[in-house]
Amino acid sequence: MSKVNIEALEKETYKTALKQVSNMLQRPDQLEKIEQYKRRVKSNINSKEGMLKTAMQTQLDGVKTGLIHLKTAQQDISEIKKIIHDIEDLFPSIPVLVDKLKYVREESMKHSQYAVSMENLKHIFNVPETVAKTRELIREDKLLEAHKNLSELENSRDNLLYQLHRLAPTNNADKNMLKHYYGEVEKLSDELGKQLWLIIRLTLNSVRKEPSVIVTALRIIEREERADQFAIRRSEASGFMPIGRPKNWRKRVFEILEESVMDRISGNKFQDRSDDKMWLVLHLEMTKKIIFSDLKVVMYACKSCFPPDYQIVPRMFHLYHKCLSTYLQEMVSTLEGNEYITLLNWLNEYEGPQLMGHEELRFYLLDEKLSPLLSAETVEEVTMKYLATVEKNYKEWLANTIRHESKDWDSNHHPEADNAGHYQTTTPVIVFQMIDQHLQVASSVSLDLVNRVLFISMKHLTDFAKQYKEAVNRYAKAHFDNRTLNFTPNMIAISNNCTGLMINARKFQDAYKKDDNNQNKMDRAFAAVIESFGRLKHESIGYLIQEIVLDVDREINKVGSNEWLEDSASVVENVCLTLEDYFRDYTYLKPENTCSLKVQLQNRLARSYIQAILNKKTPLRSQSQREKFANKCIDEARILDNAISKLPSSYRNDDHISTSPFDVIPKLMEFLKLKDLSMLYLEISGLLKNYPDIKPEHFTALLSLREDTKSNARKKVEESMPDELPGINETRKTIFSEININ
Repeated sequence: MSKVNIEALEKETYKTALKQVSNMLQRPDQLEKIEQYKRRVKSNINSKEGMLKTAMQTQLDGVKTGLIHLKTAQQDISEIKKIIHDIEDLFPSIPVLVDKLKYVREESMKHSQYAVSMENLKHIFNVPETVAKTRELIREDKLLEAHKNLSELENSRDNLLYQLHRLAPTNNADKNMLKHYYGEVEKLSDELGKQLWLIIRLTLNSVRKEPSVIVTALRIIEREERADQFAIRRSEASGFMPIGRPKNWRKRVFEILEESVMDRISGNKFQDRSDDKMWLVLHLEMTKKIIFSDLKVVMYACKSCFPPDYQIVPRMFHLYHKCLSTYLQEMVSTLEGNEYITLLNWLNEYEGPQLMGHEELRFYLLDEKLSPLLSAETVEEVTMKYLATVEKNYKEWLANTIRHESKDWDSNHHPEADNAGHYQTTTPVIVFQMIDQHLQVASSVSLDLVNRVLFISMKHLTDFAKQYKEAVNRYAKAHFDNRTLNFTPNMIAISNNCTGLMINARKFQDAYKKDDNNQNKMDRAFAAVIESFGRLKHESIGYLIQEIVLDVDREINKVGSNEWLEDSASVVENVCLTLEDYFRDYTYLKPENTCSLKVQLQNRLARSYIQAILNKKTPLRSQSQREKFANKCIDEARILDNAISKLPSSYRNDDHISTSPFDVIPKLMEFLKLKDLSMLYLEISGLLKNYPDIKPEHFTALLSLREDTKSNARKKVEESMPDELPGINETRKTIFSEININ
């Protein structure tokens, strides 16, 4: 350190000391403590000086020790260098020494071989006798003694071969001679192995009856396993591997167990499809019982017989699972029909409390993760084949249902009535029982399968509605070509069937409704079913109306004629009698269908009646004649409306609560009663507000009935038609949309 730095440090130290002293002596009373301060500072200085001395001494000791180590290392290096020089001087003499010791080495090797030969001499002379004795022991199931003899023979052979292996490779003749001489030893090993594999194959039976047999076999296998390990280690060092090594008998144990398990699983198939349609159910049920029983034996009996490192319980669990998976994978391609759902259902049972989920087995599976019994792709393949079977069943069953019902239509018997007294057939019950059965079966597999089956069911039910409709149309056409007696009861039953099918569809929709992304798709499928049967119901009721119209149109067509006007007995009375006759059959309609029929019947008869009036060409000459005509029409419209209202119905539906179509007839008759034609504009405007679809042709035909407007009816209508009426819904349809003027 330079002089300048020392002086700077001294100045800095002096300033620091001066500052500390000034801080301690700021008050007069502190002067009395100067001695105390001095002692404290001196003590502090002594302490730091002691620490400094100690540090310096430690540093010096370390340096001294380091110097000693350096000196020792220098001496060692010198000695090593000298030894290396000595070794380098000896190297040239080594090749000469090798040549000199060649004969010694050969003699040493011969001596070693002679020693081995002397040691195995007893075994060499006794090989044939020992082989025969060992075979006898194997036949007598004295396997431990047999294995002892076999081990001695193998050791003798392997030691001799090892000594030959160490010699030059010119001794092949000796090796071949030894191998031939000991040839029976390898056969003995195979014979003993076969006996052991038979025992291992029957493990599940043996552990319950004679566990000592399994223990003996495993002891022999473990000894062979240790011999394999020794042979492998010696081979890595010398390149010599004894004949038949490694035997890998432990690995063979699990191969035999796997073969045994596969035989247990596949061997319980006692019937096939030709013997019993339920063969798969019986086969899988027996398989489940066998697996459960075998695994319990493994847990409670095998565990104590097998060495711990075999991990026999989890290994056997996996073996059964693997073999079963392989077996089922092969069996999938042979299945057909409802066998697919049997398999899918059994897969759930396999994982459930009856087998792998059983409380006794679950304890051993807590830390074990079994792979799926069948891959997701295979399960989907089986599922798709089952769904194809469901679709095939639906097509056949629904087609048979329609054929069966079609035959009933052609019979001379009325349909049966339900508990409420309504005609119906078994079709709705059969159809939804069929669907419910499929859904119940699917529910035993998974919710996803239920949804897929339900969607397919609704799709085929929609197709069924179309086929049913086609059959009904054919039946109706054939009837109207040649009218039969039972048409009305059958058509009533058909309309009631449609209602029952719609009700059941809504029940199923509510029962299987859920909140997920597929619900909209499912709702559309249900809506298609309900809409299809709704249309068929409307058409079947329309056929009932058509049946009535064929009988009453002859009378209604008389309306407006001179004979009708002069006849005191109204033709409507005949119509009412006909209606009453039909109404006795309509008591077998369901209430909602009765209501629908009532609405359609009102519209159809009102349309026929109005059309009959408007199509008449004979003009009414006098006001009194026009009033008589109008009053009679009003009376008959009221009579017809009252007659239709007598149709019994306890059903209430706001969609059907509306004004009667017959209510327009009194309004039309006002055009005939009208004395002041200047009021024609108001009459037309008033009628257009309630019946926006009435056309000028309708007004023209109506005014053509008046003698005073017949010649200029068209002109009068054109002059009186308003250009625009506020608040009129021009798209609303009324009865006039269906009335055509000839």
